Amino acid sequence: MNVVDIAQAIEDMDNAENQVRVFRLLPKDSSAEVFSYLDSDTQSAIVEAITTSELKFLMEDMFLDDAVDFLEEVPANVVTRVLAHTSPETRNLINKFLKYPENSAGSIMTIEMMSFPESFTVEKAIAEIRKTALDKETIYTCYCTDSQRKLVGSVPLRRLIVSRDDQLISDIMYDDDQLIFVNTLDDQESVAAIARKYDLLSVPVVDNEQRLVGIITIDDIVDVIEEENTEDFEKMALLLPSDDEYLKTGVLKHTKNRIVWLLILMVSATFTGQIIEGFEDKLAAIAGLTACIPMLMDTGGNSGNQVSTLIIRGLALGTIKISDYFKILWKEIRVAFLCGLVLAVVNFGRMYLLRAITGSETTDSVFLVVCIAMMCAVMVAKMIGCTLPIVAKALKLDPALMAGPMITTIVDAISLILYFNIAKLILHV
Repeated sequence: MNVVDIAQAIEDMDNAENQVRVFRLLPKDSSAEVFSYLDSDTQSAIVEAITTSELKFLMEDMFLDDAVDFLEEVPANVVTRVLAHTSPETRNLINKFLKYPENSAGSIMTIEMMSFPESFTVEKAIAEIRKTALDKETIYTCYCTDSQRKLVGSVPLRRLIVSRDDQLISDIMYDDDQLIFVNTLDDQESVAAIARKYDLLSVPVVDNEQRLVGIITIDDIVDVIEEENTEDFEKMALLLPSDDEYLKTGVLKHTKNRIVWLLILMVSATFTGQIIEGFEDKLAAIAGLTACIPMLMDTGGNSGNQVSTLIIRGLALGTIKISDYFKILWKEIRVAFLCGLVLAVVNFGRMYLLRAITGSETTDSVFLVVCIAMMCAVMVAKMIGCTLPIVAKALKLDPALMAGPMITTIVDAISLILYFNIAKLILHV
C-alpha cells in the first residue's frame, strides 16, 4: 500500500492499541514516512506507547520539517519525551526551527536539500547526488552556492544529466537574474504565491546574508495554500481562524471563535432597527411598503456579497491590485446597473401579478418606489462590495474580513435609508 493509505488505515482503527500494534509491524524504511502522514492525536498515542529505541530511530529517520510539524502539534509532555531521546545534533536543529515565527518561511522549510558549490564540475555534482540523494527530500532542483554559502544559482536535475561531465556548474546554472528565493522571515502565504507564480517544485530559503539555509517543497506549499484558503473562508464568515479540525475543537472554543463577531453584528443591526422605527408611521400608512423590506435587504446584501467574493479572491491571488480600484468601480457600476434593471423589471411584473391574484391595495406608485429602490440598492451594494476589501488591503488588514455578514449589515442600513427616502419623494409620506 501507499504510505498515505497506510496512515489513513491506521487512523481509521477503532482504538490506540491497534494503531500502535500495526505501526510496529511496518518496515523500518517506511515507518517514519507513514508517521509523518498521521494526525497529531495518533502520533501522540504512538510516541507514548513505543520504546525509547524505537522513538530514537523514528526521529532520526524522519525529514526535519516533518519532525518540526509533528512537535508543533502535540502536547508539551510528548515534545519533552521526543527531544530527550533525540541526538544532540537533531535536537539543536529542531530547536532552531521551532524558534522561527509561526507561519514564516523558516518554520516550514527543510534543510534536506541538494546543494553544492558553483566550482563543482557536472561529474562531481552527479557523484554527490548519487552519494547523498537518499537523505534528501527532493533532488529535482539543485542549488548552487559560492565559497560563503551564499545562494548564487540553481540547476534542474535534467540539465545536469544532459551536460558534459567537464562543464562547471557555474556555466550551466540559472544565475542571479533568474533566481527566485524567499527569506526565512517571509510569510508562508507569500511563499505559496511565489511557487504558484513561477511553477516551482521547491523554493529556496535564505537568511539575511543571503546564505542558503533550506528549501520549501511543493507538498508543504500545497498544505500552506489549503491552510490559507481555509483561514480566508473562516474570516469571510466572520469566524476567528482556528488551526484545529471541527470535530477536535471543543464547544467553548467554538463559542469563543464565533461570539465576538455575532455581538458586533447584533449591535450594528441596531442602526437598521432605528431606521425602520423612524419611518414606522409612514410604513403603516402605505400598503405594501413593509412587505418589501426583506426582499430589498436580501437583494442588496446578496449583490454586495457577490462582488466582494470576487474582489477578495482576486486580491488573494494577486490578479487584482489596489491601483485597479477605479477600473473595478467603473466596471461594477455598469454591472450593477444592468443587474438592477433586470431585477426591477422582473419585480414590477411579480408585484403586478401578485396584486391581481390577491386583490391587494398596493398602488402602482408603491411598485415604482420598490423597483427604483431595488436598482439603487444593487448599485450601492456592488460599489460597497468592491470598495471595502480594497480599503482593507490598503490599510494592511485582511480583505476577507470585509465580506459576507459585514457587507450585508452595512448594505441593509443604506438600502433602507434609500428606500424610505425614495418613498417620501414619490409618495409624499
